Amino acid sequence: MLWRKFNGDPIQLPIKHAVEETIKRETRAGFHLKVCIGTDSQVKGKETEFATVIVFLREGHGGFMFIHNEKTLLKYSIKERMLVEVAKSIEIAYELCDLFTTYDVDMEVHADINTNPHFKSNEALREAMGYILGMGFAFKAKPEAFASSSCANKVVN
Repeated sequence: MLWRKFNGDPIQLPIKHAVEETIKRETRAGFHLKVCIGTDSQVKGKETEFATVIVFLREGHGGFMFIHNEKTLLKYSIKERMLVEVAKSIEIAYELCDLFTTYDVDMEVHADINTNPHFKSNEALREAMGYILGMGFAFKAKPEAFASSSCANKVVN
């Protein structure tokens, strides 16, 4: 999986090592970190593009993110696509969760799913919430899910 910084610079290390180095560097600099992981997607013609982000929040001092984009030709219903987004976020959260425990960093998984039943994405809310909470992760949906609905949304082409 290829990851990059917001400025486009590629992350050369495997993502787990890059995240660990980042946590160490930011902690040494005196920052208290929180990490939010989220995925968003867009359908363009026959392609669906997913963007997954790892957002590092420096308590009271802004933040930054790592980004991974991927495209597929698979077709999804809206509910399937929302659940694939959640699965991509959980996959990276699961890969990194032992680091967050080791370094005492709070982590949330953000789902780009509307809590308002008038929106189509709401069909996936119950399953997504169960999936994320069942994995033992903190969960946020719209409007609180900024990692997916704002950050990932900005970097999905």
